[in-house]
Amino acid sequence: MQRLLTVLLAFLGMTGALAIDAYLPSMPAIGVEFGVGPVAVQQTLSVFLFTFALMMLFYGTLSDSFGRRPVILGALALYTLSSIGAAFAPSFGWLLVFRALQGLSAGAGSVIGQAIVQDRFAGPQAQKIMSHIMMVFGLAPAIAPIIGGWVHVHFGWRATFYLLALFGIVMIALVLRLLPESLPPEKRQPFHPATIGRNYLMVLRHPQFVMLSLAVGLAFGGLALYIGSAANFVMDILGLPETAFAWMFIPLIGGMVIGSAWGGKRAAKSPRRLLWIGYAVMAAGSVLNIGYNALFPATVPWAVLPLAVFTFGLAVAMPGIQVTAMGLFPHNRGLAASMVGFIQMMSFALVSGLVAPQLFGSALKLAAGAGIGVVLSFLLWRLSLRFAKPAA
Repeated sequence: MQRLLTVLLAFLGMTGALAIDAYLPSMPAIGVEFGVGPVAVQQTLSVFLFTFALMMLFYGTLSDSFGRRPVILGALALYTLSSIGAAFAPSFGWLLVFRALQGLSAGAGSVIGQAIVQDRFAGPQAQKIMSHIMMVFGLAPAIAPIIGGWVHVHFGWRATFYLLALFGIVMIALVLRLLPESLPPEKRQPFHPATIGRNYLMVLRHPQFVMLSLAVGLAFGGLALYIGSAANFVMDILGLPETAFAWMFIPLIGGMVIGSAWGGKRAAKSPRRLLWIGYAVMAAGSVLNIGYNALFPATVPWAVLPLAVFTFGLAVAMPGIQVTAMGLFPHNRGLAASMVGFIQMMSFALVSGLVAPQLFGSALKLAAGAGIGVVLSFLLWRLSLRFAKPAA
């Protein structure tokens, strides 16, 4: 049962990843069809990420008040309808509208999934489950652009959004059939806006929580840089076709899957040690990435192998930080999961929407940007320990 729950929660988390990655090979074609440039097309990703991050603020709180299942099902219904709308978009403006609606609905699975883990497990066991979820979830970003590229080549970019709608329908059926409610009515929080507002302020005023959440967001910033620059990196820097996104995403996500599996087996024995190992591996990957691109022109496979090292370390370190942050508020797990997700995804949106376009065309600049994110993340994690309360 635990294994089934892990897989289902990972698939729920995939809704956002699929909507981000599956259409990346189609971005140049979307620009051509609607007569807009690459910076404008980039906004179809940015608007999704901003609304994704914004709604993550509320999904946890809504699920704390109304239960986990109803909120997930409502979000999946909107996700399915907005995917159909994007497939039929008559103009670039309407495509942006439907991408915004997709973003509003796509974050429920990842936020509420974390809250469900906290409902049912604690401590190292929760960290282990989170690692396993990340391992299965990691398949989506690896597979989505590959499938999206082939779908685009054979059926056009609109078919990608039909595929996302089909995924939404399947997930609705699976949740109805297989996902039990993990928050009984007697443990739910009253839905009072004033109380909810005070709870948000309570979380935001907790310096350790904010620092840990920012540490997660900045570490994932390296991933955001490469995902936000995927079309440019694969087709312009590496000179590969739309069907070759596997060259970037398999190392990028393969490292994450392997790191999640490795870290999950060791979470119960040495959670703090895993954080040190994870950051050390991320730093090594960043040094390799910067060093290679400083000395040689970007070519496969050498330009993408350091990405696997980087994401291995990311997957080893991040579950421990996420569990620690959410564990600071045991009576508001959904809200805490929302805040962690919001800060992480807002960082993701800002990096992919504002920073990535400034680094287009340079593999070295992308590598340096990811490395800076690791350094800042590490410093925030270490600083957060100054605010940690001693164990009783």
